[in-house]
Amino acid sequence: MSKCKTSGFKGTNDYGKSEEREGRSCVRYKCGLLNTIQDVLRQRPGWVEVKDEGEWDFNWCDVGWLRENFDHSYMEEHVRINHFRNHYELTRKNLMVKNLKRYRKNLERDVGRMEASKCEFFPCTFALPSEYHLFVEEFKRSPGSTWIMKPVAKSQGKGIFLFRKLKDIMDWKKDGTRSEEQKDAAQVESYVAQRYIENPYLINGRKFDLRVYVLVTSYVPLKAWLYRDGFGRFSSTRFSLSSIDDKYMHLTNVAVQKTAPDYDPEKGCKWQLQQLRRYLTAKHGRETIETLFKEIDNIFVRSLQSVQKVIINDKHCFELYGYDILLDQNLKPWLIEVNASPSHTPSSQEDYEMKCSLVEDTLNVVDMEGRLSGKEKRVGGYDLMWNDGPVYREDVNLETFGSASFSANTHLGCVNDREKQLRRLLKPFPGQKRM
Repeated sequence: MSKCKTSGFKGTNDYGKSEEREGRSCVRYKCGLLNTIQDVLRQRPGWVEVKDEGEWDFNWCDVGWLRENFDHSYMEEHVRINHFRNHYELTRKNLMVKNLKRYRKNLERDVGRMEASKCEFFPCTFALPSEYHLFVEEFKRSPGSTWIMKPVAKSQGKGIFLFRKLKDIMDWKKDGTRSEEQKDAAQVESYVAQRYIENPYLINGRKFDLRVYVLVTSYVPLKAWLYRDGFGRFSSTRFSLSSIDDKYMHLTNVAVQKTAPDYDPEKGCKWQLQQLRRYLTAKHGRETIETLFKEIDNIFVRSLQSVQKVIINDKHCFELYGYDILLDQNLKPWLIEVNASPSHTPSSQEDYEMKCSLVEDTLNVVDMEGRLSGKEKRVGGYDLMWNDGPVYREDVNLETFGSASFSANTHLGCVNDREKQLRRLLKPFPGQKRM
């Protein structure tokens, strides 16, 4: 391994010489998380962990570190960090909906209602307490329907509950008598009230959602990669609307399900996406499920476009988002939320292996070692979905005498022969022989 001598991240106003990224044989990394990510970073050839205040080239940090340090940092050209400065525009529940509503409204004004209808993939949602009165109007239009309350900035199912009566959410009633200071103090406890999807698609009587991974390496221009693997997360209790207080029935978060009395850690409550896609295809036919997955692709692209103008683009940043998608009985996909720090803590051996591959391929796309040309449409388990416009794979259609038919370059839930593809694609690490 060559000696690390490059300048990387520095404190404020500490300017050093920059060096080309090409062929970087030693990468100094900092990691604030103790899970699969740390395991993958430690095993990567030529990567060396930096402790405390040492200079680094790559940082996989938590959002708390970012909030405290990003604005006071000078970063060399080659340095990379795993969040955009204001990632929360997409990953905080109230801001995601606000940006999607604005994007949909602008589309309707500029392009027309037909185009705006392609954004009808998130449930009716209100921010509380600020939109309490608007919410009450909508609530009264459909008496007896079920709503779900979620804290805007918490994850893993914390603080979530279902309700059917206004008296259950009186704490969030907008109070005009509070001072601005009191309102700011209460802001931490902001919630969203969202119409609950009462007709979820069920398998063996159980509700599930999909966890899908999207990697954004640039917002201007928008460049997004979709990972082939992911999983369905199942609830452990058969679904029924007669009991809205049973969290094991209504919440699919693994953090919630693993506290269930009959939870089996190896069996878990997960299906790999490939298994789920095969099941759905066998039941509904290939064409129907291909349409479903195209609609899911549309959710990824539209949601990223909705924040493209508000996210602070920075060439040092990338973001691995965990999308949560719910299917209803009509096979319509709904965007439930987007996570800035999707869990990399494994729930089983199979889950560990999938998450290791995901993190490895994220590092392969970010390419600190300079092994890619920049023109790749596929890197390991990632397929380039959007590159300042849709990315197509070229399928030759022999029935039309060799003319090419174009379809989206996405393979969610398809075969992930990543190791074979990486062997063909990548130059070996410095000092490593090609297999």
